[in-house]
Amino acid sequence: MFRILDTKQLASDVKWFRIAAPLVAKHRQPGQFVILRLDETGERIPLTMAAADPKTGTIELIVKAIGKTTRVLFTKQAGDTIQDIMGPLGRPTEIHKVDHAVLVGGGVGTAVIYPLAKALQDAGCFVTAITGGRTKELVVLEDELKKVSNAVYATTDDGSYGFKGTVADKLRELIAVNRPPSQGEPQGCRAIGVVYCAGPVPMMKAVCDLTRPFGIKTIVSLNPIMVDGTGMCGGCRVTIGGKTKFACVDGPEFDGHQVDYAELWDRLGAYKAHEKVALDRWEHECKIGVGK
Repeated sequence: MFRILDTKQLASDVKWFRIAAPLVAKHRQPGQFVILRLDETGERIPLTMAAADPKTGTIELIVKAIGKTTRVLFTKQAGDTIQDIMGPLGRPTEIHKVDHAVLVGGGVGTAVIYPLAKALQDAGCFVTAITGGRTKELVVLEDELKKVSNAVYATTDDGSYGFKGTVADKLRELIAVNRPPSQGEPQGCRAIGVVYCAGPVPMMKAVCDLTRPFGIKTIVSLNPIMVDGTGMCGGCRVTIGGKTKFACVDGPEFDGHQVDYAELWDRLGAYKAHEKVALDRWEHECKIGVGK
């Protein structure tokens, strides 16, 4: 059993958890994730670690309540337990030592880019972070990013906070003013050498479509359907550059310009009907007082 030590609600459907998991915290590196199971009959879901502290033996997760399992997790408080947490899983992020690195996070995808900021700064990069959401409420980790980044921009689709537009719109603006001097920009600009991106599939595709013409290396973090996390089940297969890869062992990060986003999007929706049935059943059980 893994004990929840602390929780904090970041938005109406987004919650932060600090959990005691000493062995996971000891070995975790930026970019890695865990797979958790709430109870003996629960499904296994992958979640990125927003942070880990080997000294205290704790990890931090940021969860958006979407389906049944994440909604059940959302109801848990400090003192409650989780049956299983397996990890750290996946390959650690490859830190590219460039003059200027940009991190782009959409919604809870910001939990993926957050631990990268300090690692990139430690490597000597100037780090710019862009975090966005549909509304102000859904912009998360802005203050935390400010502590480990050189510049942070918040964006909202509706203009309720920060830059009005998507994270891709803000990135387009940054690229325009951070091109090499040979392309007509003034001396002293910081040409963007790499972009790390995490969030909804359409958002990551939009970012990659934007960076591709400029030849800016773009790394995306993929979160396809996963079961065992060891590469045995094949549930997390994705197509990268025309070849089949498994996100749990080959990723979760890949060259964003090589991802087959159409296939990824289709496969993410494969169990939508089943997920709705499970959620509806749980909500009904909660109404009659038997749901957990």
